[in-house]
Amino acid sequence: MNLMNHHALVCGASKGIGKAIAIEMAKYGASITLAARNIEALQQLAHSLPKISNSQDHNFVVVDFQNLEYVKKKIHMAALSKPFDILINNTGGPAAGPIQFAQTEEFSSAFAQHLLCNHILAQACIPFMKEKAYGRIINIISTSVKQPLDNLGVSNTIRAAVANWAKTLSNELAEHHITVNNILPGATKTERLESIIEKESILKNKTKAEVETMMKNAIPMKRFAEPAEIAQAVCFLASPMASYITGINLPVDGGRTKSL
Repeated sequence: MNLMNHHALVCGASKGIGKAIAIEMAKYGASITLAARNIEALQQLAHSLPKISNSQDHNFVVVDFQNLEYVKKKIHMAALSKPFDILINNTGGPAAGPIQFAQTEEFSSAFAQHLLCNHILAQACIPFMKEKAYGRIINIISTSVKQPLDNLGVSNTIRAAVANWAKTLSNELAEHHITVNNILPGATKTERLESIIEKESILKNKTKAEVETMMKNAIPMKRFAEPAEIAQAVCFLASPMASYITGINLPVDGGRTKSL
């Protein structure tokens, strides 16, 4: 795979899956703009990202994905300075919990942070993608769009909305050589997984070790994913090698999802 001469905006890049995506894409030659709230983490990562070519230029933009107007302003300015032809929409998921107890504000907040932010970012990138006749929009969502996950009521709801937004957008942009796809990570070694395990432990009155074992046993591969394994799938979809793949939900979950 070769991502040289491409510029990627990677959201949620300060840690976890977003950070892994930024590192792997840089290894394939892409210039990376990192986006997240933690300026110290962004500075450190931007300076340490791999460079295989002198043409690579890594930088970052500090954004809070809960502030839509701020996101719109900052990303619009960044895109004017150096346009993006790859967009990785990735934001931390809503808190775990049964849907019956969820407050309406939780749905509103998650909808804005995920779907509305994704839409704002896509609108900032699409004009240049059309001009270049090359674009990749990749959304990191969840296997819950195929099979809702227990105790993740708000997330299940919002992820499905994002998946359908992406499918609709893919149909509109395909003729412009812009693809729109969704990566559906399974249980991946991140801070979010640790949080889910902790809440499941409390809910089911089990130790965290017991919950972790139960979760692994539900996965045919009997282990959690490494963030880099999610990132490799993203790199493929971002590359010219995936030019005829659009509008799909790709699970990267060790076989956990039971539906096709």
